[in-house]
Amino acid sequence: MNKVSERISVFDIFKIGLGPSSSHTMGTWKAALIFISDLESENAIAEVTSIHIHLYGSLAKTGKGHGTSMAIMMGISGYDYRTTDYHTISPKVMQIRSSDKIWLAGTFEIDFNAEEDIIFHTDECLPFHPNGIQFEVTLKSGQTICNTYYSIGGGFVATEEASFSLHTASQFPYPIDSAKDLLHWTRSTRKPVSSIVFRNELSLKKEKDLITNLQDIWEVMADSMYRGCHTEGFLPGGLQVKRRAPFFNKNLLPQDTSTHFNEWIAMIRSRKYNFDEILKWISCFAMAVNEENASFGRVVTAPTNGAAGVIPAVLMYYLCFINHDPDDQIINFLLVAGEIGSIFKKGATLSAAMGGCQAEIGVSSAMAAAALTECLGGKPENVLMAAEIAMEHHLGLTCDPVGGLVQVPCIERNSMGAIKALTAAYLALDGDPDAAKVSLDNVIKTMWDTALDMNSKYKETSDGGLAINIPVNLTDC
Repeated sequence: MNKVSERISVFDIFKIGLGPSSSHTMGTWKAALIFISDLESENAIAEVTSIHIHLYGSLAKTGKGHGTSMAIMMGISGYDYRTTDYHTISPKVMQIRSSDKIWLAGTFEIDFNAEEDIIFHTDECLPFHPNGIQFEVTLKSGQTICNTYYSIGGGFVATEEASFSLHTASQFPYPIDSAKDLLHWTRSTRKPVSSIVFRNELSLKKEKDLITNLQDIWEVMADSMYRGCHTEGFLPGGLQVKRRAPFFNKNLLPQDTSTHFNEWIAMIRSRKYNFDEILKWISCFAMAVNEENASFGRVVTAPTNGAAGVIPAVLMYYLCFINHDPDDQIINFLLVAGEIGSIFKKGATLSAAMGGCQAEIGVSSAMAAAALTECLGGKPENVLMAAEIAMEHHLGLTCDPVGGLVQVPCIERNSMGAIKALTAAYLALDGDPDAAKVSLDNVIKTMWDTALDMNSKYKETSDGGLAINIPVNLTDC
């Protein structure tokens, strides 16, 4: 895969969607939508008599725990993960399973048996990427159409020829392939990172739409935190993991009578907290998002679903405990974080199936550290230093989800990634970037080298680590 010359928008990094996995759920859902759209464009969809879906590599090995079958059925049926009410997903999937019928694009009914027509090739991996999905349909004429897609991390979908949702190099006034490029533009323009990214985004959207869309991203993050902190019970899938964010919230804010996010954050801000309590709040914020994610709730990919809690938690730390009147800092925070995420995607990967959890929690921690550093007054050099420090101490982090579920150890890792982001930001603010021995580009290259060297059993396969040492009886999602 090409590691440079991609023009990635902040909105490619931050995508509103559904849990629990950006690659195994959102990515496969998106691939199904793309395939159905291709059939429609070829005027072939009404001619389909049967469909088979083949899952390879990590998609096959951990797909059941990630709800991959569910996502595929919803995508084939024409539902959009960005707008579908997540409360309706389970009933719709149950209807497909019980009837042995599916409506392609919601219009054309064919026979479909989920147990037989979604095939998990657990012993086979396609060479292009570990997350391979192949759609095969037979037409009334007997002709077969077979398309292969790859869910390459963070909700991005690609074929071997092209990647979807990326932008051409000529559209950005400040083309950036590396941290060195970003630093060049900040120095030559004497502008902060957020300003450079803002100008690039203006080549894709009008300013009003850009700001509105970023505010929408934050609103979904905020809503997922609020829901996660006010929803008790157990997570689905068979591990019987109890939600813990409501417990933290009740202990830290026993007087909570809020009915929505704005009331809740006002109540949090209304009292002072000691160091221990602030740490607990950060964990609470992060875990709330990922408990929602694990429950197939609506979250923002940041840069993946498995790491969706880190950036909201760090931004909430800033809003609750540092600056109660942030003005446009929420916008700047998301712009900086999004650009750092895009640099990691171009230089390494956002896919745990390709690089382990360093590609998810590590990248999200680096994104959050950089964004917090600028909001705290850091110069661009400090911003990049913070991202480097955060990733440096996630290098080699494995992805070994128990039962293939995005729960253990994924949820707690979000709280750890958020705390490391804070540490990295404050180290960078007090540090001397000119004296640093490791640059962000150095650490991104090292992350990619580490990904290539890492044993495949530690890359979202549930074949190693905690996944093989914790017994579990899964329920099919």
